Amino acid sequence: MRLTGPRPSPRPGWPRLLRSWRERRVFTGSVLAAFGGVSAVVQFAGQLFPGAVSRPGLVLAGSVALCLAWGLVRARPQAAVRQEFTRPGMTVVVEEGDLFDQPGQLVVGFTDTFDTVVDDGVVINDASVQGQLLARRYAGDARRLDAELAAALAGVTPVAWESARDKPRGKRARYPVGTVAVLGTRPDLVFAVAYSRMGNDCVASSKVQDLWLGLDRLWDAVHRHGQLERLTMPLTGAGLARLHDLDEDSLLRLILLSFVVHSWERPVCRELHVVVRPGELGRIDLPETGAFLAGLAAGARRHV
Repeated sequence: MRLTGPRPSPRPGWPRLLRSWRERRVFTGSVLAAFGGVSAVVQFAGQLFPGAVSRPGLVLAGSVALCLAWGLVRARPQAAVRQEFTRPGMTVVVEEGDLFDQPGQLVVGFTDTFDTVVDDGVVINDASVQGQLLARRYAGDARRLDAELAAALAGVTPVAWESARDKPRGKRARYPVGTVAVLGTRPDLVFAVAYSRMGNDCVASSKVQDLWLGLDRLWDAVHRHGQLERLTMPLTGAGLARLHDLDEDSLLRLILLSFVVHSWERPVCRELHVVVRPGELGRIDLPETGAFLAGLAAGARRHV
């Protein structure tokens, strides 16, 4: 749930090469494969044209340089993955960026208490998605955010109330996991989905089942209120919700799978953007994500 602040995010480029283990793996494999290919060509040329290779040391140095360059090209990080779905007609994009620089409707993860207090950094961390929502969409006006949450939750019955003794900080009404509060007005709606539980010690925790339920209810809410407009969401579950059962790659695939499967039943939106922060990008295999999305697109065609 943690995002970068308002500072611009760096774009993938050459200075960031080989920072992740995946980039190093691709680089090493590509260099070895290229070196094998170049060696075979040099040996073949030497046999076919005896004496053509008069400076073996120079040839070796050139071959190594060529292989290293090829490895760097292959390992250069991707900035985004985009997949078009024909049935249903929609687009899914996974990209690096700042969630709050994106236009249109947003998804923001909340806990079952819908806490918003960031003053002391104990209840809600000001660097989290929720903290950034308050700072950047509501200009720090917690009263306005709380009023919109109260209005959106007016028809939902809390499942429990904590006492002031048990939970001295923050809100005490607990709502069902999966509750979605729709905030703001179109085209800038915010879908606040409760997919984690706030402990009385103000430590949030979640499970895979909670996240899956929250996503299911989220897509229903977007279908009802979003009018098929563009939807942007973070890598939900990757930060302070402490969902440690899944790494970033697995979380991303779970989100994408949930969205596509739900879209088979009824349309959610025409365009979904999953925005990952720079710190998360190095732990995500975007080429594999692209292949996963392509497989889902093929499956969607067969499903329909």
